[in-house]
Amino acid sequence: MNLNLGNKVVIVTGGASGIGAASAMAFAQEGASVVVADINIERGEELVSRLQSHSENCMYVPCDVSLESDIKNMISKTIQRYGRLDCAFNNAGIEGVTANTIDCTNENWEKILNTNLRSAWWCMKYEIPEMLKAGGGSIVNCSSIAGLLGFTGIPAYVASKHGVIGLTQAAALEYAQQNIRINAICPGVIHTSMIDRFTQGDEKSIAEMTKGAPMERMGTPEEIANAVLWLCSSASSFVTGHPLVADGGWVVR
Repeated sequence: MNLNLGNKVVIVTGGASGIGAASAMAFAQEGASVVVADINIERGEELVSRLQSHSENCMYVPCDVSLESDIKNMISKTIQRYGRLDCAFNNAGIEGVTANTIDCTNENWEKILNTNLRSAWWCMKYEIPEMLKAGGGSIVNCSSIAGLLGFTGIPAYVASKHGVIGLTQAAALEYAQQNIRINAICPGVIHTSMIDRFTQGDEKSIAEMTKGAPMERMGTPEEIANAVLWLCSSASSFVTGHPLVADGGWVVR
């Protein structure tokens, strides 16, 4: 399938590790110009050096997505370098501290909602005007199966990921007639550092997470990246406002 991404300019937030890094690499392998935005400078710069073996025109921009000023700078740097923006994967997110609803602190709630939900709104707030200037574009926001189901011990995370889907669908309706498609990706249990923090390497915890999916395994960041690229490509030209689930069957069990 020809994804037609070779001449596109793409931003990936949270792009230095996990699903973000796999997606940045996949875009670069298709020949896209990739902006890796991440709070981790060392990882971001190292990744870009690897991306450039596939696509020379890639760059790293330091970005804390919980700060509006950093997101505005990310967009500004992208336009200064490339002159336009075609696609964005608003991926950055955190899981926060595990605690039941009554034990979740105000600080934890605000940090998670700011990083996972408000950042997606800020990103679109500044990405969409540039896409309108370019005549269209595609945005993918990172939700989760926790945006479709309830899970104990992570109320703020669940709320933020449900919010991402609602925000995605509202924005998709607003810009459907202006050639901007906006979708969400809903990963299941994917083997990333976030999952490692949840399980702490405990084999029982890993087994519990694995058996939640009928496929009886965790997904890989590359499998999610493939879905993200499809949503950003012309191959999905009639898809907008959709929460695409990639979870090994977890949600339908």
